[in-house]
Amino acid sequence: MSHRARGALSAVLTALACLLTPVGALAAWATYELADRTRYEAVMAPLATDPAVREALADAVAAGVLREVRVGPPLRGPVREFTHDAARSFTQTEAFRTAWHMVNRAAHDAVLTAVRADDTESGGAGGPGVGGARAVTLDLAPVGERVKRQLVRDHVPFAHRIPVARTEVEVLSATELVQLRKGYRVLEIAAFWLPVGALALAAGGVLVATQRRRAVCATGLGAALGGALLGVAVALGRHLTLADLPPDVSPAAAGAVYDALTATLRTVTWGLLLLGTTVAATAWLTGHLVRHRRASAAPPPAPAEEPTRARA
Repeated sequence: MSHRARGALSAVLTALACLLTPVGALAAWATYELADRTRYEAVMAPLATDPAVREALADAVAAGVLREVRVGPPLRGPVREFTHDAARSFTQTEAFRTAWHMVNRAAHDAVLTAVRADDTESGGAGGPGVGGARAVTLDLAPVGERVKRQLVRDHVPFAHRIPVARTEVEVLSATELVQLRKGYRVLEIAAFWLPVGALALAAGGVLVATQRRRAVCATGLGAALGGALLGVAVALGRHLTLADLPPDVSPAAAGAVYDALTATLRTVTWGLLLLGTTVAATAWLTGHLVRHRRASAAPPPAPAEEPTRARA
């Protein structure tokens, strides 16, 4: 191959590697962290102490309990106040952290079961079906039962007569479920092959290049650019997620959950930026030092001899 063809091929391979880097990071994150129950539970566990999440769950549970309460106007206000206070008090107990763990495990299992199911199977309960799939919902009745016990212990009037019905929270809509099913199997395959392909393309770009140190510098800058693109994608996803929330969902709680789930992606973003800039700077500095040493080691040019004049 000519020098020009090798340089063009190296540039193409390096560009493809840089483009695949953020996509591979997203696929690996979705497959190896979100789809793994242990890692998912470890990510979600600290949110049990987040004030916004606790307040949102307390409001949801209290609203579910109050829908089943039938009292006269004189008692409606005190019962509502006691119920909200009991729900908020419950979110600060160890029992709530246990219930939070159970709810998240149930939600994770329900979503994975629905996504991995065939199109002819049901994806969950609640909501009309779309393309053979049903919305995935989560029942907060066990948490409501614990709040009812707290109300009884606090001697709230008629608390023992409160029926605890299903308090369903939609985790995944039927439309979203259909979209996820279409790409889930592709995502599982891409989670392994995209990062491997990005590394192979980057290595190929360096090996094919006629000036490998310059190719290494370009690869480092490309990796840093891929990290920046990943960070932009995470920030844009957060903005779109919070902008499209239902009216009854707390933006603060949704933001806390999104930040917890994407913490690994932000770490990868900063890692790519740091690694890419370090590699690029190292390649540039070593190249500069090598050129400087060659210039210093080169012998000084010989002085030009004065032409001799012949005597007439």
